[in-house]
Amino acid sequence: MQQDERSGLLLALSGFALLSVGDAIIKTMAGQWSPLAVAALRFTIGAAALSALLFFTEGAAAFRPRKPWLQVARGACLAGATLCFFSAIFVMPLADAMAIAFVSPIFVALFSGPLLGEKVRPVVWLVSLVALGGVALILRPNLAELGIVALLPLASAFFFALMVVANRSSAGQGSALSMQAFIALWATPFLIAAALIGDRSSLASLEIGMPDWTVVARCALVAVTASAAHWIAYLGTMRAGASTIAPTTYVQIIVATTLGYLVFGDVPDTPTLAGAAIVIGAGLFLWWSTPRRAK
Repeated sequence: MQQDERSGLLLALSGFALLSVGDAIIKTMAGQWSPLAVAALRFTIGAAALSALLFFTEGAAAFRPRKPWLQVARGACLAGATLCFFSAIFVMPLADAMAIAFVSPIFVALFSGPLLGEKVRPVVWLVSLVALGGVALILRPNLAELGIVALLPLASAFFFALMVVANRSSAGQGSALSMQAFIALWATPFLIAAALIGDRSSLASLEIGMPDWTVVARCALVAVTASAAHWIAYLGTMRAGASTIAPTTYVQIIVATTLGYLVFGDVPDTPTLAGAAIVIGAGLFLWWSTPRRAK
């Protein structure tokens, strides 16, 4: 049992670290193509690959979910989170955007009350205020430099939390592969629509045009690495349990900070590091204080 937990933790750490590598690859495309188009192409490739894999492993019947509108909601939330996060890392340091986005577990705890009927414990409200204080520290220089655009990671965390709540509601409605394929399939049309709307806008940074082949290749690479990362993290969860691997998600901030420094020359200042530590601490405290369910 102990060996399973150790191997599960290593798998989870590897999966979550790989997600941050994909985010760094996305950031290398800043200024080369519209972030909305990058998101749309990345998920188009991913959805096509996942659908093919699902068809060959489970057949056509696997594409009929019991609650289709719930799958639409999951896809819409993922699309919103992706659009906001990709747009954020195009203009912000990767570590800053990642740290702000990690306020999502707080949002999940808050949303679980009105949306899932769960009781919101008083400690959740306290932790939420503390986490938002950390977010304010991280946002301080970015708001001054970028304006309201700096709030994009916070919006991403909001949509991601809604997606997690929707994921809880869809538990048991299909295999892990079908759930991953459904959410990618439904996120893709929302992302394509957003990219086309951006192309029609007056913003030059959102014009689609014809991308360089390296942009297409990097989108395909991220589609592969992200799918692999989610699958590795899933295997880790199966071995060690969700409550055990939950804190390992924060390895993404460490990897993002390291890659931001090595690849993009981003050096977080002391208030930003303090804010990130507060957000991480709030998330870990929330995890630690949550009652564990019996196995």
